[in-house]
Amino acid sequence: MKKYEFVANALSKDIEAHFYPDGTLLPTEEQLTKLYDVSRQTVRKSLSILEEKGLIEKKQGCGSVVTMKNPAADSGKVAVIATYIDDYIFPVQLGGAVEVLAKKHFSAVLSATGNRICTERKILEDIIREPVAGILVEGTKTAFPNPNIDLYKKISDMKIPIVFFNSCYKELDGALCISADNRRGGYDLTSYLLAKGHKSIAAVFKADDIQGHQRYSGYISAMFDHNIYISDSKTIWYTTETKERIFDGSDLLSSIGDATAVVCYNDEIAFNLIKYLTACGKSVPRDIAVVSFDNSSLSEISPVKITSLSCGVNLGETAAKKLMDILSGRAAVSEVIPWRLEEKESS
Repeated sequence: MKKYEFVANALSKDIEAHFYPDGTLLPTEEQLTKLYDVSRQTVRKSLSILEEKGLIEKKQGCGSVVTMKNPAADSGKVAVIATYIDDYIFPVQLGGAVEVLAKKHFSAVLSATGNRICTERKILEDIIREPVAGILVEGTKTAFPNPNIDLYKKISDMKIPIVFFNSCYKELDGALCISADNRRGGYDLTSYLLAKGHKSIAAVFKADDIQGHQRYSGYISAMFDHNIYISDSKTIWYTTETKERIFDGSDLLSSIGDATAVVCYNDEIAFNLIKYLTACGKSVPRDIAVVSFDNSSLSEISPVKITSLSCGVNLGETAAKKLMDILSGRAAVSEVIPWRLEEKESS
């Protein structure tokens, strides 16, 4: 290895290890000649290599400024991480994202976490080993503290832009996220039922994703604003691991009790709830009204078409457009998208 290559490699490792943080000055040429015991010409060759790699920028009158750039910015690949790929609303969301990427000549590397923290960690570790130009990600179990924040921060330090969709992690202050206004959605759905004369309203929410808590917050706010007591027994919580069991047996019907309406976390829950209530001899909406979120295809193919909130835009597509803006050097900011009620048969 030639001397200038050795110096360039040594400085590259120090920059990547943040010994010289982004935005700081490298030692002067004179200091580097003494540090590595080489000529000034050798140092200049080394600095030229770093400049070509995008690790430094030479500024007249200042010296060499560390400006770490994503080493895979020109890879043409974007990692797209979601909880699921071919289930529920995800084919539509991811399809929108992939289409945006393709128009800008980027290929999508799709991964699914299954809403499991350990799977998310493995995916992030793979990205660190084989960097990509950018990342679109739906957070995993976002209602809970995330043990993978260290990897997200490391990826950010690598100058790989990250755009979240649907939800984000509160530990990542300032992270760019495209999400729906879930608290307002919960408030509006509950207010809609109250306006139709319902007083006893049950709810089914997801406990391990932040959207569930946001929607619950809107639900209880609407009830409080109408001076209606909230019954713990009428609020049913489930997680990724317990979802399949909530419709087993008679416990769910007992929890719903005398409620005349139910606010559901999403159309998947509403779809299964309507089948469950029908099997229990209940008529929707005559005995119990059912409303939910997402206005997905399930809301149309349900035995009783489901009154549901529609986001109006494809969050995956919108997130992909934001990422393309960032990769093109344009500014991008987070967005919270309002819901729109699609009234159908179930209410």
